Amino acid sequence: MYPTQTATDAEIVEHIRQDAGTTFHPVGTAKMGSDTDPMAVTDAELRVRGVLGLRIADASVMPQIIRGHTLAPAAFIGHRAADLIATGETE
Repeated sequence: MYPTQTATDAEIVEHIRQDAGTTFHPVGTAKMGSDTDPMAVTDAELRVRGVLGLRIADASVMPQIIRGHTLAPAAFIGHRAADLIATGETE
């Protein structure tokens, strides 16, 4: 149901919460970044800052959403994580 021209602000907000969505694949919940970036959860080797032995190997490390599909970049991130783990690169 779409809000009418007489809908209240609360009704419009509820409509948005119920019906809004995205066609993008959300990324960036564990952003990769430099040591000086306060929003960066992971470093360039996919290690979670402050948690020994934990890496993130999915699209959540992408610092921002990309224009294209996230499948190939996410697969590459997984392959890179496997390489880092296999070569013994640790904290």
